[in-house]
Amino acid sequence: MSIKVYEYKRCGTCRNALKYLDAKGIDYTAIPIRETPPTIKEFKFMIEQTGEFKRLLNTSGQDYRALNMKDKVKELSEDEVLKLLTENGNLVKRPFVIGEEFGTTGFKEEEWNKIFK
Repeated sequence: MSIKVYEYKRCGTCRNALKYLDAKGIDYTAIPIRETPPTIKEFKFMIEQTGEFKRLLNTSGQDYRALNMKDKVKELSEDEVLKLLTENGNLVKRPFVIGEEFGTTGFKEEEWNKIFK
């Protein structure tokens, strides 16, 4: 199973997610989300997996508030928002975890237990 984990080293939730994967013995590639945000193709796949566009957004982040994304998201097309996300990894909910057949954002152990049996 090939898994990419887009993460931010100073994010406690990301650290907990990586500890979880390590404890389960799951191989993954950690990618710094700020320097290398996911691609538009990965975002579109994630929307299919999560069923929610909003799960892609880091709504508690400083950049989200500073750029007034709450209102911008209402005005912009999906493609325009995805372009912003590829340009600013701070706007992306993390960890952003994508495999060949699944995708999830954030870390909730109960949800992850269903994915990583």
